[in-house]
Amino acid sequence: MNHHSLTGNIVDVVNRRIYPGTLYIENGIITRIIKEPEAAADGLPFLLPGFVDAHVHIESSMLVPSEFARLAVVHGTVGTVSDPHEIANVLGVEGVAYMIENSKKVPVKFYFGAPSCVPATPFESSGAIITPEDVKKLLSRDAVKYLSEMMNYPGVIFQDEGVMKKIQYAHDAGKVIDGHIPGISGQDLKKYAEAGITTDHECFTIEEAQEKISLGMKILIREGSAAKNFDELIPLLTIHPDRIMFCSDDKHPNDLIDGHINLLVKKALMMGYDLFDTLRCVTLNPKMHYGLDTGLLQPGDVADFLMADNLADLTISATYIQGNKVAEKGKALFNTVQEKAPNKFFGSPIHTEQLRVPTNGKQIRVIQALD
Repeated sequence: MNHHSLTGNIVDVVNRRIYPGTLYIENGIITRIIKEPEAAADGLPFLLPGFVDAHVHIESSMLVPSEFARLAVVHGTVGTVSDPHEIANVLGVEGVAYMIENSKKVPVKFYFGAPSCVPATPFESSGAIITPEDVKKLLSRDAVKYLSEMMNYPGVIFQDEGVMKKIQYAHDAGKVIDGHIPGISGQDLKKYAEAGITTDHECFTIEEAQEKISLGMKILIREGSAAKNFDELIPLLTIHPDRIMFCSDDKHPNDLIDGHINLLVKKALMMGYDLFDTLRCVTLNPKMHYGLDTGLLQPGDVADFLMADNLADLTISATYIQGNKVAEKGKALFNTVQEKAPNKFFGSPIHTEQLRVPTNGKQIRVIQALD
């Protein structure tokens, strides 16, 4: 039987308090928490629930989930709500299955969605199509927690048959539906929300976000490698702390080395936002919304938590998942997984001759690529 104990200043996000206590952990579960005398608080490390990225495409990191995990876990990430849209665009259902199977080989908890829009538009020539029946099958898997972002918002507004089928299958499976509806308001937005779509990570303005919140949606504040809406949207945290989550959406590998969802937490705290409001965005809120089995440092919870020397700069000294230490002092404590990549790339070699454009001595048009 695997059991041990750990003493620290427990940051209790659920009850909004910090107190010295000892966690008793058996087989990855916190069986009980014994409160220690207040005088014991000095010098103890802080223990806080592990962080969840509420919306990310792992593929943008150019890494398989098991390698993404090795970089993210050192920054306090214990779970991600992952949309495997990009790999599905190329490999279909097989690509989603590949991500799920690879993710099971590491301790970090990857919660995948069933991609709702493959291909993203009817004008794409991608490698695969995911039909409503494919979506239904994916949603029946325990590893698939939700219907991924419904980018085809015109399809929802105009009640496209295939789109509405996917939405219905998610409702039938009792799984939530992620949204993607930038810049739309009024009746069209109302129709979209009424279809039972519960989140959006594409807001540009506070007003846009507040309209979505008024329709029952939750707002994912995004700060990744490409899109950055944090500064614009963070004031929502004081008004609607129960309806906000933090996400990266896209995280390039060089950025992931420097930090993950912890950077958004640090930024909010540096700006003076409440500690418990901030932490609930990356712990309690995603857990409750998506029905995740991540821990919140409560008796009976799984022992997913972080250790930090202080709450000012929030440097993560260790990460625990299911009671096991999985990262310490900037190093993951689990190994790289050797994985064979599935492939559907059927290109034939290109020779220089094929790229020559006859000019006959005249000027020709050239397309220039600018950053």
